[in-house]
Amino acid sequence: MKILSARQIREIDAKTIHYEGISSLELMKRAAGAFYDWFIKKYTDKNSAILILSGVGNNGGDGLMVARLLHKAGYRVQACVVEYSENYSEDCAHNVRRVKAENVPFKRITKEKEIPNFSEYEILIDALFGTGLSREITGIAAEVIKKMNESGKTIVSIDIPSGLFLDKKTTFAVEADETVTFQIPKLALYLPDNYRFVGNVTIVNIGLSEKAIEEASTNRFLIEKKDIRELLKPLSKFAHKGTQGHALIIGGSLGKSGAVCLASKAALKTGCGLVTAYLPKCATPVIQTYIPEAMAIEDTNNAFITDIDYDINPHAIGIGVGMGKREETQQAFYRFLQRNPVPMVIDADGLNMLSLHPEWFDLLPPKTILTPHPKELSRLIGEWCDDYEKIDKATAFAQKHQLIVIIKGAYSLIIDSENLYVNDSGTPALATAGSGDVLTGMIASLLAQGYEPVHAAKTGVYLHGLTANLTQQTIHPRSFVASDIIDNIGNAYFCIENGMIKK
Repeated sequence: MKILSARQIREIDAKTIHYEGISSLELMKRAAGAFYDWFIKKYTDKNSAILILSGVGNNGGDGLMVARLLHKAGYRVQACVVEYSENYSEDCAHNVRRVKAENVPFKRITKEKEIPNFSEYEILIDALFGTGLSREITGIAAEVIKKMNESGKTIVSIDIPSGLFLDKKTTFAVEADETVTFQIPKLALYLPDNYRFVGNVTIVNIGLSEKAIEEASTNRFLIEKKDIRELLKPLSKFAHKGTQGHALIIGGSLGKSGAVCLASKAALKTGCGLVTAYLPKCATPVIQTYIPEAMAIEDTNNAFITDIDYDINPHAIGIGVGMGKREETQQAFYRFLQRNPVPMVIDADGLNMLSLHPEWFDLLPPKTILTPHPKELSRLIGEWCDDYEKIDKATAFAQKHQLIVIIKGAYSLIIDSENLYVNDSGTPALATAGSGDVLTGMIASLLAQGYEPVHAAKTGVYLHGLTANLTQQTIHPRSFVASDIIDNIGNAYFCIENGMIKK
């Protein structure tokens, strides 16, 4: 699904009106109807008092039309227009007239003393500003937003939280619990800096022209289940372990054998035919007890890796998990990079060693996948002042070294030399020890199975997150561990292929 700018969204609105021969008011009706349909499913108690705070632009018009729909359905609604300007949009003014004609409780707010007592309401619906905002909010609108945020009430924003900028850092905006955005995802809704403004994000279809959306050009995308379904390779009836790829997982050290065990098992459960682990001697009995299906090659050293030497021909390699950064390990890693042509995913201490020796990036095969969490990323690209600078710096870094960078987080970002992909599968359950090791094994497995690196990255990240989504009703997120990810990879495949979980 395309992620577009505010300008592009305005163009698509205009093209929808032109291509379909409808009025702007009809498009507003579609948007309000989509929000209303979502709202009545989420909030079924019609006795809950609802305050809708609208602006004077088209986002305000959306809010007033929602007020009309909810009032007609029997909800207890109070509609307000925060009059931060005397200039109403035509469609907003129309809805003010309709609200009055339909006897929806209504008032204007022009000064601070006219702001309602929010304690009298259970739900606040925010429709003050839309995607066209380009300046900081001041005056009466800022006073209203400040009181909304202090109210402790449930806040639901229409399209975007009022005050949120789509292309630069936001410091003041409505702090919504839910954001119901209209059909086209906005990058700002998925950035860590903005979570306190955005809350949970839901995309609703408002009937925008598919032709207009197709005509919009972008290099930013939100990953959807159907995208991953299209990427999955079919499993041949005549498949055998030799046709399903051989992944090599390199890592481990004394006290950190579990990282290689998790990555190796994840690689097998993701569909790889063969998995070999290269690890120090101390880890061999651990992995062969934990996962007998995996093979093991021992380093000459007992406690940590000193020489990555093997006589197999893997199709892909995952390296760095639990590896440590001893000087002997760093030199072994360097010698390995000098001679390795095989597709790779690098994580954890592999990334930390690269950050210590940036000249080694030139040794990496093109499209090598790096999987840093934010702290590891800062060691690679330097610090950033906001998420937009982080993305710019990570993109420049990926382009310079011909790499694919996965920035792990609540919405993991996948950045290659050309595109940015946002992953929205996953829950806070994934914030657990070993989760990244599992992801490394999953991506290495997909690389070994012959997936293009960017496809392996997208598929691995989406599957990884989906395992948490699928267990929300059976495993409490506080009790979820990395092994639960592995145990549910098969269910994630079922969900993507069939839309359901295998019981």
